[in-house]
Amino acid sequence: MSEATSRRRSRGGGGAARRAERGSIKIETAKYIERNIPLFEILNEEALEIIETNAETILEEVGVNFVDNPAALDRWREAGASVEGERVRIPRGLARELCKTAPSTITQHARNPEKSVVIGGNTLVCAPVYGPPFVRDADGGRRYATMDDFHKFVKLGYMSKYLHHSGGTVCEPTDIPVNKRHLDMLLAHMTLSDKPFMGSVTEPSRAQDSVDMCGILFGKDFVQENTVMTSLININSPMTFDDVMMGALEVYAKNNQACIVSPFIVGGAMAPVSVAGTLTQVMAEVLAGIAYSQLIRNGAPVIFGAFVTSIDMGSGAPTFGTPEASQILYGAGQLARRMGLPFRSGGGLCGSKLPDAQAAYETAHTHNAALLGGVNFMLHSAGWLEGGLVSSFEKFVMDADQLGILQKMAQGIEVDTNGQAMDAIREVGPGGHYLGCAHTQGNFQSAFWRSELLDYKPFETWEEEGARDTQALASQRVKTLLDAYQKPAMDPAIEEALNAFVAERKASMPDAFV
Repeated sequence: MSEATSRRRSRGGGGAARRAERGSIKIETAKYIERNIPLFEILNEEALEIIETNAETILEEVGVNFVDNPAALDRWREAGASVEGERVRIPRGLARELCKTAPSTITQHARNPEKSVVIGGNTLVCAPVYGPPFVRDADGGRRYATMDDFHKFVKLGYMSKYLHHSGGTVCEPTDIPVNKRHLDMLLAHMTLSDKPFMGSVTEPSRAQDSVDMCGILFGKDFVQENTVMTSLININSPMTFDDVMMGALEVYAKNNQACIVSPFIVGGAMAPVSVAGTLTQVMAEVLAGIAYSQLIRNGAPVIFGAFVTSIDMGSGAPTFGTPEASQILYGAGQLARRMGLPFRSGGGLCGSKLPDAQAAYETAHTHNAALLGGVNFMLHSAGWLEGGLVSSFEKFVMDADQLGILQKMAQGIEVDTNGQAMDAIREVGPGGHYLGCAHTQGNFQSAFWRSELLDYKPFETWEEEGARDTQALASQRVKTLLDAYQKPAMDPAIEEALNAFVAERKASMPDAFV
């Protein structure tokens, strides 16, 4: 051991002190990812043109259904489409022409301006799990989600460095009436975090509540001139647009708020089993949905969505992290970029019942595909379990930690003077080591990405500390983060006005649990 190395190890209390410093909680949010790496393009020009041509053929010859929505049928009829009953057939080129007014990038403003995000171009914004009715943790097992669980997930999202977005329905709080829970969920995102968030889509009036609450938080004029919410508008594949989702889209588009127009497809059940066939249906559905948003308001912000899984032909259960799902993601990303639109797909998707090896494999495959496939908004980035039925606290922090790898990968490789490291190579020479050289000392804190969760200690130390597996480490990290949580500052008058709005809206209607 060199003298210089010995002195360095004696300062600051040695390895134990360094581990303690790394284990301390620092509330830091990384900027949304900006890719400096090439994307993976799986389809050649001929294949893309075939898919686009076939998608327009579907719209023109097969058509799409807009159900229980006479106003939508009237809009399409006035735009030049053929309407028979609830079936809308869109002439070739019309939907694509309408889509041209949609913006190529979207800035979603957060109440903390430093945490606003840009969705589109070379960016990737990571948002947490969305929609599960159940939660799971090491202490309580699998159970129906409550509002208390919801609050904990919002706090964890706020504390997670590599989650850029607070998300929406991070779990479905079943202890609150269905017609009122959206108010409590929005209030939680607005007050317990200062990151961007999503609006409610379960009924058009709830979308309007979301807009009204944002008017209190940001100011009504600001909301009309800027995007402060994203919302998830799922298409009932195959090729059906229901009145609830379209009603919510109409509210958001009219008020200049962003909609993710996203087919929800289990391949083989709701779309063809072939990758090209599924991409064709995805393209047709997205074209129709985005075109409709532009009929509501020219220039309404929208995101090209694609949520596609394959199916286990033996059991009929959806499967995740499969090669076919990645191929569809890559192809859909190319189609979105050709339209000049932001792209949503991916996530920490898995079919596993526990945050185990299966969950890790499947999640890693989807995370990496999202990075290389050009995804701009990745919903379900953290916490997804059991095919989307469960929000897992342990998996939430496991996934949130691993998102740091995507952040690091996206930076690419620096080949400036520091990156070339020629001074270091000259200083050390043959047979030496780099631990004490000037280049290492100047770069060691940022040179390598380091997990804040995984265990790299020697076997003996790991055994002395309880021989904890990753799930146990994650369980402890959940507790540590929640114990360290501090609510972000907020204007008391705004918080009072939000609470008053929620109380008034709740009092205006009886409880409903269906």
